[in-house]
Order: sequence, then C-alpha cells, then structure tokens
Amino acid sequence: MNQFPASPGSSEMGDADQQTVTRLLHELRTGNRQAFSELLPRVYDELHRLAQRQRGYWEGNETMNPTALVHEAYLRLVEQSGPQWVSRPHFLAVASTAMRQILLDYAKRMRAAKRGGGGEPVPLHEVEAALRTADDPSVAGSEALLALEGSLRRLEKHDRRQSRIVECRFFGGMTIEDTAEALGISPATVSRGWAMAQAWLYRDLKQALRGEE
Repeated sequence: MNQFPASPGSSEMGDADQQTVTRLLHELRTGNRQAFSELLPRVYDELHRLAQRQRGYWEGNETMNPTALVHEAYLRLVEQSGPQWVSRPHFLAVASTAMRQILLDYAKRMRAAKRGGGGEPVPLHEVEAALRTADDPSVAGSEALLALEGSLRRLEKHDRRQSRIVECRFFGGMTIEDTAEALGISPATVSRGWAMAQAWLYRDLKQALRGEE
C-alpha cells in the first residue's frame, strides 16, 4: 500500500479500463483498501497530466515537480478513511483538490519564509487574468493564486456547489460533462454555476484587493 505505483505507460483509457476503474472505486467504497494497489497504476497517467496542469499555475515559482506532486497527492489519498469516490471524474476531482492544497501550502510556507509571514497587495488585473484564462495558467503569479484561493474559500461559504465547480473547471481542467458527473449534477447546472462563480469571484476579489490598497 505504501509503494508508489509505476505508470502503466499508456495515456489513453479504453472502455475496459474505465469499467475496471469503476469496479475498483466500488470496492474501495465497500472497504477493500487493497483495491488502491490496482487503481493507482490505471489512473497514473491522468494524475500526472493533472499534476502538470496544477504545477503550471505556479510556473516561475519555486515548488515541487509534477512527479513529486502526484506522489504527495497519492499518499494523501491513501490516508483517507472510507473513501466514497463514485466515478473516475469524481476521483480525479478529489485528486485535483488534494494537489492544489499541497501547492498552496507550499506557496504559503515559501512566502512566510521570504517575507516573515506578510503578504503584498496584488494588482486586480493579475487575479482577473488568472481567473479568466484558465487555458494558460502560467499567466498568474503565486500571490495572485493565493488571493484567488482566499476568494474561493469565501465562495465556498456562500455557495459550496459553485466553489466545487471552480475547483473542477478551473484548477482541474475538467470538461462540463466530467464536472457534472463528478458533482452529480446536470451539465446545464455546471454551465450556469461556472458563469455565476466567475462573476462572484471577480466582485469579491475586486473588493478584497482594493481594501488592501
């Protein structure tokens, strides 16, 4: 269980593999923890691509590489008790959240070490660029991403579903359809929630960042 799985060497998942992943997730839900040893190699390539995307948000900032990020996220997933992942998109959404939190924690530690725990005001346009150009995550600096994280946590208190949509769509790079499956809602609900969440985050960031000036 503690040995990190090797990549199976394939970047495509066929129908048979999809069915196997679904079966293994069911076994995990019913208490078969050994299913992890078979599950992780089958989704390793997807996890690595997800880690590359998450790492891309911190391009130019000191942090761990994608392989190390997959390893750390894997350990966190293994440590979860009674996982309730119901589908591949659901599992990947949870993994994406774990990776994002790992990188955020790392960035906070680096900022604290360099600035004695203090932060600097972030120009609003940097955070807006991070929010509206998810296809090019390198446009955002670490301070912009930390500001966005603070706003996302406030959105979670306001509307948890919308915050999860942002985590899947923006940070996880998931399609509307996969996000809908991961969250157990309709694609139309995802589309509406995504648009509403972007507007809410922009207003919140504008207010928060201008309050720091």
